[in-house]
Amino acid sequence: MTRATAGRHTFSFEGGEQLTTIGATFFVSNLYCRHVDSTHRNWESIKTKHSRISTIDSSKRHHLAWLEHIVGMNDANLKKNTLGLDGATTKAMAQAILKSL
Repeated sequence: MTRATAGRHTFSFEGGEQLTTIGATFFVSNLYCRHVDSTHRNWESIKTKHSRISTIDSSKRHHLAWLEHIVGMNDANLKKNTLGLDGATTKAMAQAILKSL
């Protein structure tokens, strides 16, 4: 699901470079706050949140496909984040976002 590009593993689906820059869990956490639960704030702890949000906002055409890809991702890989969210939780949040759209 990822490919190496100059030492960086990027998602190999359309817009994957952008999602890699954002971070799959950050993406889900931010959209969950926007569409499901406005009190969810795990994404706010990231220092680079403003540039990540800018990339989210400019990549809206990919959001549905990304959420569907994330639901199918490996829990252990999704767990590799600094937001305090495990893979199963991230996938459940992605599913809730899909239902709300």
